[in-house]
Amino acid sequence: MYRQAYYDEDFLNQFNTGNDFYMDDVEDSYPESIRRKSLKLPDVRSVDVSRHFTRLSEMNYSVDLGMYPLGSCTMKFNPKYANYAASLPDFRDIHPMESQLKTQGTLEVMYNMQQFLVKISGMDYATLQPSAGAHGELTGILIVRKYFETRGEIDKRNEIIIPDSAHGTNPASAVMAGFKVVEVPSNENGLVDLEALKAAVNENTAAFMITNPNTLGIFDDQISEIATIIHNNGSLLYYDGANFNAILGITTPGKMGFDIVHFNLHKTFATPHGGGGPGAGPVAVKSFLMDFLPVPIVVNDKGTYSLFYGLKNSIGKVSSYNGSFGVVLRAFSYVLKNGNNLSANAKRAVMNSNYMAKKLSKYYKIPYKQLKKHEFVLSTENTGRKALDISKFILDYGIHSPTTYFPLIVKEAMMIEPTESVTKKDMDYYIDVMEKALSVPEEELKQSPVNTSVHRIDEIGAARNLILKWPAPTENH
Repeated sequence: MYRQAYYDEDFLNQFNTGNDFYMDDVEDSYPESIRRKSLKLPDVRSVDVSRHFTRLSEMNYSVDLGMYPLGSCTMKFNPKYANYAASLPDFRDIHPMESQLKTQGTLEVMYNMQQFLVKISGMDYATLQPSAGAHGELTGILIVRKYFETRGEIDKRNEIIIPDSAHGTNPASAVMAGFKVVEVPSNENGLVDLEALKAAVNENTAAFMITNPNTLGIFDDQISEIATIIHNNGSLLYYDGANFNAILGITTPGKMGFDIVHFNLHKTFATPHGGGGPGAGPVAVKSFLMDFLPVPIVVNDKGTYSLFYGLKNSIGKVSSYNGSFGVVLRAFSYVLKNGNNLSANAKRAVMNSNYMAKKLSKYYKIPYKQLKKHEFVLSTENTGRKALDISKFILDYGIHSPTTYFPLIVKEAMMIEPTESVTKKDMDYYIDVMEKALSVPEEELKQSPVNTSVHRIDEIGAARNLILKWPAPTENH
């Protein structure tokens, strides 16, 4: 609906009298039953509208405003040069069905990003098609399935093993691909219990999925032995790349013995993350699995780039067209900009994590092996206070709460990942607020937050009594 962009008394008078002069040619085409008799629109100046929506935008927390330590989500700063690259018209406005001869620049970016990911992961081939981390997981597990189908073993190889510290998407992806899930416990150091793993591995095992470092922020230094156990059984080793930020440029899944890797470009390479997207979850594999990748992959023939569909045992397409190209382009920009400094970013992320863990260990329990990588998990159980209450309390101080109650193997867990983007000032302020949460009266803690636009909500009641329409019905209707 048209509204004048400046305050105009004559315009408002016509509007208020119900004279919809700008709709005369249109309204007769709509059935009477669906026509609204009046619109509940306020009469306000454009400056008031601007102020209203600006205030709303300021009520949203983001990585541009402060620290966003969602453990395992890797909410690092989104560099503006990457967004700029993705907004260039020649990339932004390209039609996905445009001729390959006219899109050589786009295909070259995709090909080079494939090669970057191959080198970074220590794999041999990669696909950019999957549109998110979980989508990449599913793609990888479908490759596992197709591999054993071609060997005539899929009726027997019907189990995927995961550790109890795994991301929730791991068992979900395995089940969606038609596998049964077998869980193995962690030992006293937060690592995979090798004896339990040996007992779980058998003729039914198709693959073992693991994140390394795991969700406790601990690098499993038994990984070479794990790879031997899995490969001696004829099974595949799958690397969940959600925590890749900790090893970027330091080591690779290939060196650890993995066969399949999925990346989270929207975590590791600082593209927009959160709010449901966008994302990208490329998958890289060793050469013996190359033929199972989804098609198309981008190939280079003497400087001419094209989409190649000729993989004999491909699992088929998993995304329309070229996947999340805008995210791939942002990640490509990030890799080009950082170059050899990718390892420096990983080192800073690990340093920041251990700095915060050491400081907070004065007030909270830090379970398992003390040396952390990119993130760490603390428990509030020793304080007698609930992790949820502390997470709500710190919102009143203008900072975002960490991931709460995950992983499940830690009681009253708070999983904190500062990333390399934050400053010492950011971390010290966060630590001070976490300390303050233990000194306020418990009743005050349980009422938090009180300074935010929305106060403490009844989460259980909200889940049980869903309101699925707007405006919400009144008690009498």
